[in-house]
Amino acid sequence: MRLRAIPVALWALVVLVAIASLVMLRHSASAGTAASAVASGGPRYGLSSVGLSYPFAAAIAKGFSDTAARAGATAVILDAKGDVQKQANDIDDLVAQKVKGIAIMPLDSVVAQGWVDRIGRAGVPVAAVAALIGDPKKRRIDDVYPGLVALVSQDEVAAGEAAGTLAVRLLPRDRKARIAIIEGAAGFPEVEQRARGFRQGLAKAGIKYEIVASQPGDWTAEGGEAACQNILAAQPDIDMFFNEADDMVIGCARAVRAAGSHARLIGVGGSKLAVASIKAGAVDGTVCFKPEALGALAFEALHQKTAGPRFRTYPIPAVTRATVGECVGQW
Repeated sequence: MRLRAIPVALWALVVLVAIASLVMLRHSASAGTAASAVASGGPRYGLSSVGLSYPFAAAIAKGFSDTAARAGATAVILDAKGDVQKQANDIDDLVAQKVKGIAIMPLDSVVAQGWVDRIGRAGVPVAAVAALIGDPKKRRIDDVYPGLVALVSQDEVAAGEAAGTLAVRLLPRDRKARIAIIEGAAGFPEVEQRARGFRQGLAKAGIKYEIVASQPGDWTAEGGEAACQNILAAQPDIDMFFNEADDMVIGCARAVRAAGSHARLIGVGGSKLAVASIKAGAVDGTVCFKPEALGALAFEALHQKTAGPRFRTYPIPAVTRATVGECVGQW
């Protein structure tokens, strides 16, 4: 089913599902944060989030706080609101509060090296969640930065490769395929890692392709829509948009539909809205992430009494309309 053939009523249902899901997740994360400010009687563990306005980050916070509560602990969740300097101050605050452990979802993986070193000197266990610490161009995902008790994340290169392998099934094989990449915000290691993995997936299949355009979508639906509009205006014959996150693929789908384009659409993340859009035929596929599981694994890495693996992850299948039942959205 092509995007322009989707009934208006079905699109409205997809939007309603998305709004309800985002409200529930953000309410849950906010409730967990408020509770952490007043709870007492258990050990306190901190999570420095990039920003709870991001649904993915909010789901990580929910997984962290829910798991802490089940362990009889208190989760102290601080929201950096996308500001690197605020995140640095938040981490100093957590150290001053003498929490038992700190999980960092870093806004800048290179700057975060100094944070980890500083926390280590204070004698507080520290874990990274959802992104590596260090230069992503020089450090493999499983090469965990010294001083971390654990890095809890998807293998972002593997996620990109899964998307590339999925793309091969959707692209033309009788000619060179024209692909555009909608990137996340600058500074996030996932931007380069997912793009690198995507190219690896295409290369392994031996498909002929050209990346004819790439623009940042800044992780948002609005950014994804604007980027795809710009690219379609200049190059209306695009065969596929690879969006590095599901929020962006939803916005890109609006742009593709408005332009009457037949471009295929792939995202990354397994969001509830993306799953609904795949079922509706508005998006072709995504790679299924579980952010609540990341939050849970990060807390467990800090709370556990014995050492475990320093790199912790979980399966990340790529899904299409035929297999989307394998992906239960957590954000």
